[in-house]
Amino acid sequence: MTFTGNWTYPTAIRFGAGRVAELGAACVAAGMKRPLFVTDPGLAKLAITAQALDAVRAAGLAPGFFADVQPNPTEANVAAGLEIMRAGGHDGVIAFGGGSALDAGKVIGFLMGQTRPMWDFEDVDDWWTRADPAGIAPIVAVPTTAGTGSEVGRAGVITNLATRTKKVIFHPKMLPVQVICDPELTVALPPHLTAGTGMDALAHCIEAYCAPSYHPMAEGIAVEGIRLVRENLLAAYRDGADLEARANMMSAAAMGAVAFQKGLGAIHALSHPVGALYGTHHGLTNAVFMPYVLDFNREAVWDKMERLAGWLGMDGGYRGFLDFVFRLRRDLGIPHTIDKIGVDRSRFAEMAAMAVRDPTAAGNPRQLNEADALELYERAIEGRVG
Repeated sequence: MTFTGNWTYPTAIRFGAGRVAELGAACVAAGMKRPLFVTDPGLAKLAITAQALDAVRAAGLAPGFFADVQPNPTEANVAAGLEIMRAGGHDGVIAFGGGSALDAGKVIGFLMGQTRPMWDFEDVDDWWTRADPAGIAPIVAVPTTAGTGSEVGRAGVITNLATRTKKVIFHPKMLPVQVICDPELTVALPPHLTAGTGMDALAHCIEAYCAPSYHPMAEGIAVEGIRLVRENLLAAYRDGADLEARANMMSAAAMGAVAFQKGLGAIHALSHPVGALYGTHHGLTNAVFMPYVLDFNREAVWDKMERLAGWLGMDGGYRGFLDFVFRLRRDLGIPHTIDKIGVDRSRFAEMAAMAVRDPTAAGNPRQLNEADALELYERAIEGRVG
């Protein structure tokens, strides 16, 4: 089986090993002459970044470079990149990296020609209509992890330092116009990051599948994404050079992001405050909360999970699927409780209030209130499921 294709859903995707060599051509197709290359400090030092920049220059383009994107990017990161974008007269963004670099790069490109502050475009009601579409620079996205799927998303998650909350900045034109998914770029990803990002993809697919809104296409994509994670994440974790597993995980990540336009839920609602306040890895945090939320939602999702287990060939229906999550977390070295990722009870009340205000909470199949969120944090620190 070959893992190569040219996809146009939801955008133009060049998928396959070695296709980072086409980055310059992708920029030309996006109408860029002077793109700004946005990445993080760790990736800035790696050979894959130099390879990507060489591909851009080989197409006759003159890229700028910005690498000051931290995990859980902040408005300061975006402001610094935007200053370089405008000062250099750049006409597009190459967002290169994991979810943080992709999100920051997309927001920088979005803000290029805007006059209003970034927070005016939070994903609230129709705030996105405040933007001037002509002022949005095109984005070319190149993921180097298989988790967030931000390469096929229309939003960026940025931390507001003043309120210590994660905010979603949204506009339909933030969707990258060209994407390069090259699984070779993920081969050197360390096992713990392979685990965390892969569990993020699984969380996206599970929550999209369980969200109560009507979107059969997204739901079907979520199911196949779950299957790909189930059959490939451990293989990629155990052998980073397994290119087939890496390719399938890269597909699953993109599928999760396409699917979650149907909705997310309490896994993300609980995780976002933890990430904002403690700086934890987003995918790892999702993985820790996953079984507690599945248990909380049990009655609301029982029939759907029974059906999902049947489609996946799992015995035991809902309970069989929950057992699969427990085994996968154990085999990936994911902690069972949130104290193992540095979280204590001191900010539970604050986090519970933040969780119910998080936009993802509305997509949970069971209504989440502050008391529920507080109880879930207690369960997650004590390890209580069921």
